[in-house]
Amino acid sequence: MLTSLQNPLVKQMRKLHRARERHQQQVFLLEGTNLIEAACLADRQFSTVCYTADWQGRYPHLWEQVGHRSQRLEEVSPEVLRAIATTVEPDGVVATIARATTPVPVFSSLGLVLETIQDPGNLGTMIRTSAAAGADGLLLSSDSVDPDHPKVLRASAGLWFQTPIATCDNLVAEVSRYRQQGMQVIATLPTATQTYWQLDLRQPSLILLGNEGAGLSPDLAALAHQEVTIPLSPGVESLNVAIAAALLLYEAKRQRM
Repeated sequence: MLTSLQNPLVKQMRKLHRARERHQQQVFLLEGTNLIEAACLADRQFSTVCYTADWQGRYPHLWEQVGHRSQRLEEVSPEVLRAIATTVEPDGVVATIARATTPVPVFSSLGLVLETIQDPGNLGTMIRTSAAAGADGLLLSSDSVDPDHPKVLRASAGLWFQTPIATCDNLVAEVSRYRQQGMQVIATLPTATQTYWQLDLRQPSLILLGNEGAGLSPDLAALAHQEVTIPLSPGVESLNVAIAAALLLYEAKRQRM
């Protein structure tokens, strides 16, 4: 059992709290039973799995699955697990897994394009909602929060592994390419006069959503065939971007049903 916070493995895993280290090591953290189960269901392999004796006793079948999928298994003390986890009270297991483990989205029916999204909880919620609504996946600008940020993974409720996600250095070029292929491009803008439910979302569509504070950049918004707004009651300035995404994705789903 690992009990020392000075152990090299502990130090290495703690570094993965930072995006730069995740990029350098080309691995990221998975925390909690739910995400470990989701990774197993997606047939993923683990680099390292750290678990407590209590967790092993509570989940013997999952522990056995994890053992067959791991390069390194380490029983650790609860104190060590708390040190390597990003949550205050981890539930007994933290693993590392190789980066770039989600398929790249190929948009043909319904896609979500996100520009400069900064809040990991918002991104994780949009991943979960995209999967639930049956979207093809998500495309992010490279200046958005890391898709493998620990909070993104937790907020996705395990659906991270089922949802194609990719980052892109030039969203304008990518959206232009899909536009040339015949997909309808929709910009969500507070200045639009058309509400989102007035739009025909039965055709192949890309929904563009921008930064939580600044919204869409002019260059990306200019590619839209349609501009839509979400009507708000007086005194309400804006909606959370994840809520906006859910409204549009489910309106598309409703129309297609």
